[in-house]
Amino acid sequence: MEKGNHSEATEFILLGLTDRPELQVPLFGVFLLIYGITLVGNGGVILLIMIDPRLHTPMYFFLSNLSFCDLCFSSIISPKLLLNFLAERKSISYTACAVQMNLSVIFTDVECLLLAVMAYDRYVAICNPLLYTVTMSRQLCKQLVVGAYAVGVVDSVIQTCFTFRLSFCSSNIINHFFCDIPPLLALSCSDTHINEIVLFAFTSCITAISFVPVLLSYVYIISTILQIRSAESRRKAFSTCSFHLTAVVLLFGTLLFMYLRPTSSYSMDTDKVASAFYTVAIPMLNPLIYSLRNMGVKDALRKEINRLLTNF
Repeated sequence: MEKGNHSEATEFILLGLTDRPELQVPLFGVFLLIYGITLVGNGGVILLIMIDPRLHTPMYFFLSNLSFCDLCFSSIISPKLLLNFLAERKSISYTACAVQMNLSVIFTDVECLLLAVMAYDRYVAICNPLLYTVTMSRQLCKQLVVGAYAVGVVDSVIQTCFTFRLSFCSSNIINHFFCDIPPLLALSCSDTHINEIVLFAFTSCITAISFVPVLLSYVYIISTILQIRSAESRRKAFSTCSFHLTAVVLLFGTLLFMYLRPTSSYSMDTDKVASAFYTVAIPMLNPLIYSLRNMGVKDALRKEINRLLTNF
């Protein structure tokens, strides 16, 4: 590592989603609306699960943690993105860039792992319903969530340390709207082969320990559901999984596209759109997917609305 070059990078300039001036204000409005929906949607899901005793089950415990993760993830990215739409100079300090990258890696990993945990929860509920309460104990649920955060923290610390050991001597302009690993590697004047290997290895590992349990869980779930004779029972069983499957496809599809490619094939414009989808759009979509497709959440929301209207 060249310390002289390293110390010169006191800040970075984020180019943002687009450099077209006429699009800055309209995009600010669009992303402000998305961020508002994200805050209200995820905050609402967390609040509903807290106040409704019927939702104090493992499935909704994990859902509330997923909503908290989405809330934090969006809040790491969106405020700076919104500010830069209106700012003349779209700068971010060296330290703030490292913190933003570190936190974004943590919550990306946590989201992936929570979806795997939720798949296992559905597997136990459908394939071993009589053992569900015993298997998915409160202690185990807490341990699974803590484990997801522990993995995320370890991954983020390693990725951040490896990335910010590099020298950024030729330019400090990041062709992105937040401090993500691929654009920082593209910006560096150091040899990034080790970083690329580390990124690929950790991303592959996180994807594997997240996606394989999801895949195996749904193989058993579908097999069990197909053995159910009642069409109505099959429909109910599938409906409890459909919203989770939708969230899995959206997140894993985007992340596989983003990270499991060599840096030589990156198109920053394409990657910025994909990044905006998983950092901004998915946290907005998740509470909509879960609330619109989940009878428990819809019933709890209807109950609270009726209670508020009655009191009013």
